Amino acid sequence: MLLGSPFVASPPALQLPLPLPASRRAARLRIEAAKQLTGRVVTTKADKTVGVEVVRLAPHPKYKRRERIKKKYQAHDPDNQFKVGDVVELRRSRPISKTKHFVAIPLPPRDTRRKSQLLPPLQSEDAGDDAPSSTPE
Repeated sequence: MLLGSPFVASPPALQLPLPLPASRRAARLRIEAAKQLTGRVVTTKADKTVGVEVVRLAPHPKYKRRERIKKKYQAHDPDNQFKVGDVVELRRSRPISKTKHFVAIPLPPRDTRRKSQLLPPLQSEDAGDDAPSSTPE
């Protein structure tokens, strides 16, 4: 046997993995799904379960125009308190059944969530209401 033969294998040199650069380390991080969603109740036929439709905007793969994507989730409603048309928040929970992984939580009506209604009135607005009237009696 010749020493220069390609069939004679020398033991492979032990190579340790090099540490990844910072840019590649970030790519290995796990991205988790959304923990809470907001949607509208579309069905309440099952006991303690509501069907909630969540609408989101996503770019079209070819045309890059944003389009509405609807997805329906089954959510747990232990008190059967929701009706069709209610807006609810879905919070992720442990699997309750084969298809239920969310719990439905009520949201206040949309117009009560406005910032102007949540803030107290300005002092200038209060002063006009509390000031004595200047009309003679």
